[in-house]
Amino acid sequence: MSRDMTSAGTDSGATAGSGSGTGSGTGAGSGSGGAGTGAGRHSRRRVVAAALLAPALIATAAPAATALDAGPGSVQRQLDLLVEQDGVPGALAYVNGRTYTAGTAEIGTGRPMVDADARFRLGSDTKAFTATAVMRLVAEDKVRLDAPAGRYVPQLADSPVTVRQLLKQRSGLPEYSSLVDWNGGPYTDEDYLALALAKGQDFAPDTDWAYSNTNYLALGLVINKASGQEYRTYIERTVLRPLDLRNTYWPAPGELTLRGPHARNYGYHPTDPGAGVVDVTDLPGHEFGPSGSLVSTPKDLNTFWQGLFDGRLLPGWAVRQMTHDTTDVSGRDVYPRGSRYGFGVASIPLSCGGAYWGHGGDLPGNSVGGGHATTGRGNVTVYTTTWAAQGDRLGHLQGAVDAALCARR
Repeated sequence: MSRDMTSAGTDSGATAGSGSGTGSGTGAGSGSGGAGTGAGRHSRRRVVAAALLAPALIATAAPAATALDAGPGSVQRQLDLLVEQDGVPGALAYVNGRTYTAGTAEIGTGRPMVDADARFRLGSDTKAFTATAVMRLVAEDKVRLDAPAGRYVPQLADSPVTVRQLLKQRSGLPEYSSLVDWNGGPYTDEDYLALALAKGQDFAPDTDWAYSNTNYLALGLVINKASGQEYRTYIERTVLRPLDLRNTYWPAPGELTLRGPHARNYGYHPTDPGAGVVDVTDLPGHEFGPSGSLVSTPKDLNTFWQGLFDGRLLPGWAVRQMTHDTTDVSGRDVYPRGSRYGFGVASIPLSCGGAYWGHGGDLPGNSVGGGHATTGRGNVTVYTTTWAAQGDRLGHLQGAVDAALCARR
């Protein structure tokens, strides 16, 4: 649920729409039947490792296309390109009450792509919810942005890293998932953090920017301490319920499947990439934690973006902090030229002027992009049923976001 996967080094190109039709119901799906066995537990942990890997991997791949490079075109055209040119099985865009789709919800069945009420894994879009909860605690004077994070997380007691630096991905804490023995465990959040701290800083706090899931792992622990509640409970109470996000939920421990209507997801399974493109719908979402475990729908996600930016969740000054204290991330990770990263949200320029604020998320079987336009053009969620964080796929996904928000009203 970071912005990349271990399979990034393997070209998942146009194969998803063609060669995965046979046997696509096995792969991850068959592995979930052994959830109670030692092998099943080890498989789930290896999946978590892949899903959490840092987006720095993408920097070694081919240069990413950007929304502004994708050229003009309608939302539908961009979705069609994802399916017909890029081999994405299914794609959806939901903007201002209107749904666009392309492809199928399940390879080999002809089942139409799902609508905006269907569930999908948010991946790193979860970070925007976690950041919002932290800012709620700041507004309640239970957390200080420039306080050492060690005030709330005992393991960070000897670290100079602040809460603000965690939110902005400027702490220098290394990516914990690449350090875990995923055949061991079970592990707690504190165990994961201990591994990152044992490795030492990647850079001195606030001297650079690097996307690391460890930052939001630590912020989950900040929420636990400052609120007196487990972060999932606190986010449900202060974010999900006030916006009536009834179809957004935290997966339970051991829960692999998606609840309610959903499309199937396809990609290279992290535990067996040699098997090619398979069904990877079932994943141990609970273990993705405060960095990436939420499940939602396009409608609910758009409601979240609107609620965050119209002041229903936070006072105006808190939202301004999230969007004004930023780092230029042009050309880094998946971010196009002119992008800036704030507190769990990033701004992406629009071809029609202005920008939109949002986040993205990627897992082996899906990618999501979108957010809230600053120019009064509304909110959009674009979702694909396979990994789409590189090259033409990324360009067309971001192009669909741009087309949706730049369409004449």
